[in-house]
Amino acid sequence: MLKSCHYKNQVEAGCDEAGRGCLAGSVYAAAVIFPPDYTNDMLNDSKQLSPKKRYALRTVIERDALAWAVGVVTPEEIDKINILNASILAMHRALDQLTLRPEAVIVDGNRFKPYHELPYTTVVKGDGKYLSIAAASILAKTYRDDYMDALAQEYPQYDWLSNKGYPTQKHRTAIKIHGITPYHRRSFTLLPPEELTFDF
Repeated sequence: MLKSCHYKNQVEAGCDEAGRGCLAGSVYAAAVIFPPDYTNDMLNDSKQLSPKKRYALRTVIERDALAWAVGVVTPEEIDKINILNASILAMHRALDQLTLRPEAVIVDGNRFKPYHELPYTTVVKGDGKYLSIAAASILAKTYRDDYMDALAQEYPQYDWLSNKGYPTQKHRTAIKIHGITPYHRRSFTLLPPEELTFDF
């Protein structure tokens, strides 16, 4: 059973991101605020759930949350500020959109930057420990998957329907054959130097 909160008696937002390790596509993040003492036995780290369960839970999260939002940082922005800063910026953008102002923030992982001077705590593997972070991981993952599925219609050769932009062998082979798209992150090392056949 995941914990309902870290900060007692405060409006707490949980944050997580999706797509940090991808070669292509935007990075997505979500922020979720649940009611005090909220419980849900089904919520877990999105990586531990099937796609069907993730999408079913997305509906539940959006219904039950006091507030939720999704933030996005584009590949162009990632190339300018690096993926760590982009992941944090996506979380800040999600927090910006919440209709209820949080009093504290808990974040999956071990890196974050202050958000409007609110107290915050980073939690390694937090998406398997706190309900709001788990919920944020599900929203970030499903909304990013929807985005990559749409891009896959435009660029089917990269197998984004299956790999969602992650560096699978099929994705890397497609880059070698076809080059990169406008959605690829040019700052990432996509292939070993001797295999690069295009300019960044």
